[in-house]
Amino acid sequence: MNHRQLYQNQDAPEEAVDTTVLRDIKKNIDILKKQFDKCSDVKFRPLMVGKNDAYIIFVDGLIDAKSIEFHALKQLLVDLPDDNLTAEYLEKNIVSVNQVVESNKLSDLVKQVLHGSSILLVDQLDKALVLDAKGGTSRSVAEPDTESVVRGPREGFTENLGVNTALVRQKIRSKELKLVSKEVGTQTNTTIAIMYMENLAPPELIEEVLSRIDRIEIDAVLESGYIEELIEDSPASFFPQIQNTERPDTVAANLLEGRVSILVNGTPFALILPVSFWQFIQSSEDYYQRFHISIFLRILRVTLLFLALLLPAFYIAITTFHQDMIPTNLLFSIAASREAIPFPVLVEAFIMEMAFEALREAGIRLPKVIGQAVSILGALVIGQAAVEAGIVSAPMVIIVSLTGIASFTVPRFNMAISIRLLRFPMMILAGVFGLFGVVIGSIILLTHLNKLRSFGVPYFHPLGPLKWSELKDVFIRVPWWDMDQRPEQFTGQNVVREEKNLKPSPKNN
Repeated sequence: MNHRQLYQNQDAPEEAVDTTVLRDIKKNIDILKKQFDKCSDVKFRPLMVGKNDAYIIFVDGLIDAKSIEFHALKQLLVDLPDDNLTAEYLEKNIVSVNQVVESNKLSDLVKQVLHGSSILLVDQLDKALVLDAKGGTSRSVAEPDTESVVRGPREGFTENLGVNTALVRQKIRSKELKLVSKEVGTQTNTTIAIMYMENLAPPELIEEVLSRIDRIEIDAVLESGYIEELIEDSPASFFPQIQNTERPDTVAANLLEGRVSILVNGTPFALILPVSFWQFIQSSEDYYQRFHISIFLRILRVTLLFLALLLPAFYIAITTFHQDMIPTNLLFSIAASREAIPFPVLVEAFIMEMAFEALREAGIRLPKVIGQAVSILGALVIGQAAVEAGIVSAPMVIIVSLTGIASFTVPRFNMAISIRLLRFPMMILAGVFGLFGVVIGSIILLTHLNKLRSFGVPYFHPLGPLKWSELKDVFIRVPWWDMDQRPEQFTGQNVVREEKNLKPSPKNN
C-alpha cells in the first residue's frame, strides 16, 4: 500500500474498505451505519421491494428528492416477480432514473453517497444500484462580478461542476473537446475536470498537467487556488503563472488556442494554462469590440500598468535625488507644498500607499453598499484631511490616486495585486538609489520575467523569445480576418484558425 492509500484509509474501518456487498442486507446496513456514525444528515429509508427488505441511502440536501420519489420509489413500491428480482432486472425494468450504475463494493457506495448519489440495497442481492439523482441548492448562472463586460456573454460559472462543464460544451460543440475527471483531497474528495481540445492541445502538455495533479496529496481542496499553488512552475514568484476566470467564453477561447482548463467543483473560478504575461492585460471584450477600440484599450492598459508599478518610484527618485529634471515652476510648486511636511518623500509615499491599500481592502471586505461608500468617501476625506494637517503633500495625493486608478485598469486581479505588491520594493530602491535604483529594480524584474515558465512556455512569449508572426495579438489585436493562425507555442498540431482571404471587400456595382 502506498502513502496515499494509507493516508486515505487510515480512518476507515477495514470491513467497509474491503467488503463486497453481501446478500444479507442487515449486515450491509450495519457496516454502512458504522461508516456514517454520527452523520444525522445521512438517511436510511427502508422499503419493501417485492417481498424483500430494501433500503435507499442518501444525504439529505444533496439529492433531488422529487426525482427519487418519482423515478425510484413509485416504481419499487409495487408487486414485483420474486423469481426475476436481480439488480439487472431492477435497473432495466423498474428504476427510471437517468443514470444507474451497479456496484458490489461497500467502499464505493460510501463514496457515492457522499458525492450526492442515492444507493438502493435489496436483500438477497449481492449488488447495489447507484442512482444518479444529484440535487440540492445551487446558485443560478449569472454575470460574473469580477469580469464584467460592456459587450459579450452575460453568463458566468457557478459552484456546480456539472453546470460549468455544460456551459463550456455550449460554446464548443465538438467531439474533440475532451474531459478527464479526477478526485483530489483525501477528506473532501473534490471532483475536478481537466478540459482540452484533443486536436489542438499538445499531448505532452496534457500528460504534464495530469502528472502534476496526480502528485497532489492533500487532505482538502476547497477552491481552485489550492490546485493553482500546487501545480505552478515557480510558486515563490510574485507573478501568477496560471490564469483564473469566471467566464465560460474565456475558457472556450483559450481551449481553442490549445490550452488546458481545470474546473473544480465548489468554485466558479476555472484555471487556464499555460499562460503568458500578456494574457493578464487582455480582456475577453477585446475580441468582441471592433479592432480599433481593442488596440486603443490595450495600449492604454500597458501604459497604465507601467504607471501603476513605477509612478511613485519615479516621483520619489526625482524629488529626492534629481530635482534638476523637474521644470522650475513645477519644482517651486512641489517645494512649497512640501515645506511643512515632516517626513521624507519615501515615508510620505509609504503612508499614503498603505492608507490607500487599507481603504481598498476595507471596501472589498465590507458589505457591498457600505464598502463602496467607505472606499470612495474614505479616500476623499483622508486625503483632504492629511493635506490640511500637513502630514502629506498635495502632489503625493495626486500621485497615489493616479497609481491606484492605473492598477484598477489591469483586467486580471491576480496580476493587478502582484503589481501593487512590487510597487513597494521599487519605491524603496528609488528612495535609496534614485533613478539608478529604479533601473536596477526594472532589470531584476525583467530578468525574472524572462526566466519564468508556465508549464514550459516562456512567460514573455512571444516577445521572449521573439516571434514576429504572433505579435498580432499582444499589444494590439489585428482584425479577425488577419488573425488566421493560432499561437504556435501553445498548439503545435493545428495552427490554422481560418481560411485566408477573408477580408471583406465591397461588391462592384
